[in-house]
Amino acid sequence: MSLIRKIDSALIPAIALILIATIVLAFANPSFFTLVFAAEDGPVEYATALFLLIASIVLATHAASLWRSGRRGAAGLTVFYALLFFMAAGEEISWGQRIVGWESDEFFQQNNKQYETNLHNLVVGDVHLTKSLFGPVLTICILLYLVGLPLVYPKGGRIAALADRMAVPVPWMKHAVIALVASIIIAVLDVERKWEVYELIFSMVVLSIFLIPQNPGKTR
Repeated sequence: MSLIRKIDSALIPAIALILIATIVLAFANPSFFTLVFAAEDGPVEYATALFLLIASIVLATHAASLWRSGRRGAAGLTVFYALLFFMAAGEEISWGQRIVGWESDEFFQQNNKQYETNLHNLVVGDVHLTKSLFGPVLTICILLYLVGLPLVYPKGGRIAALADRMAVPVPWMKHAVIALVASIIIAVLDVERKWEVYELIFSMVVLSIFLIPQNPGKTR
């Protein structure tokens, strides 16, 4: 078994263990869940940033392979995907601001809900971007990608052709099942900061997809 397959095989049981730990802690010790497990600068948040960063690196290696094979347009798109995940990793930990301890400039002091240097906590007028864009809208897009695409892609047609042309790594059904199960579990739990775990699960699922997508010949 190749190293990539070993890593992918380890991700799925790791996700299951995290979901089990989430359920147990949410019911048995919600204070520990909120103040330690899923806390700001806690293990869940840092793990999310790490997996998003690794996902970005994997995409960057795919972009290099696509470039060498002459698919320059697909390579450019994949670089864009890699940059998105790199930004997501940085945003997750406010670009290391709390680690290093530097102060936000005046703009972020006045317009960021947490006074940090990141985009997802910006407040524009009365609009909080996390709630209006990075929340429900992004969640719907993610679920369409994780659940809708693996159902449609095997049937071929325009959507499958477009996904291949744009070098979009297509999830497998196992990823769709994990996404649905995780969505249901997180939705029914009544504990603060539960969505931090949802972000961690997403970061692990997409890494699994990028490592071994349904369409590897079209994405790297």
